[in-house]
Amino acid sequence: MFELSLLCPEDRVEILSDALDALEALSVSVEDADAQTEAEQALFGEPGMPAPREGWQRSRLSALFATQQAADEAVRLLQAQDFFEDCSVLGIAAVPEQDWVRLTQSQFDPVAITPDFWIVPTWHDLPAAARRSIRLDPGLAFGTGTHPTTRMCLRWIARQGGEGGGAALGRVLDYGCGSGILAIGAAKFGAVDIDAVDIDMAAVESTRQNAQANGVQLHAGLPEQAQGLYQTVVANILAIPLKVLAPLLCAHVAEGGHLVLAGILERQAQELQEAYAPWLRLEVADSEDGWILMTARR
Repeated sequence: MFELSLLCPEDRVEILSDALDALEALSVSVEDADAQTEAEQALFGEPGMPAPREGWQRSRLSALFATQQAADEAVRLLQAQDFFEDCSVLGIAAVPEQDWVRLTQSQFDPVAITPDFWIVPTWHDLPAAARRSIRLDPGLAFGTGTHPTTRMCLRWIARQGGEGGGAALGRVLDYGCGSGILAIGAAKFGAVDIDAVDIDMAAVESTRQNAQANGVQLHAGLPEQAQGLYQTVVANILAIPLKVLAPLLCAHVAEGGHLVLAGILERQAQELQEAYAPWLRLEVADSEDGWILMTARR
């Protein structure tokens, strides 16, 4: 493979990325051309939401092509376009062959949720300390145990299930299940009536496959599958959809039941409390790396 590197101003990032894609680049990545210098400009936005700007003041685009001929042809065609004005070619370089599968796998190690509860990729042996574990590989759906929001939800499930077993968790709803990791975690701690729902059918299928791989029973489907009351309702999404879903999620919480919300930044605590105030009183139950877990009990 060959990597084509380009330099462009902020207002050309999108059109240049689209052009590289049309020229059959295998991948296109964008980074701050001034990173690690005094001119570096950080871009901050809420995870999962559009960035506040299209790019940095100067962006470096890196595009991978299968052959040098394809990369050379892309340069020739781009330089002929009006939109390439003020852009420049930094160079074309061969990319050494690598075992990409092994390289990707090396980035995912077992994750300790508690000292004896672990998330373990299938290519790793179980840690000796793991009395309970979830076998889960990175895939199309969110939730591998590496993100703070996932870990906090699983810690809550482990505490609740560890203290009272499956009866403490009761009937469980995992709303926005992604990979199904939270629903599987609930099953590992004894819950036996679990609904895992998501608007994305790829997530639903991922949840079904992961549940089967872990030897647990749950019901995965679209959101309309969620019916009635649950002792535990957990949703690890993002603050904005959580605010929109407030009346729906609260309506599913049984008397004495728990609502567990994640995907919330520390600065968003008050707006979530206000959004849920008509139904339940949210409190911060855990925090990690700028993220918080909020819970309520009916």
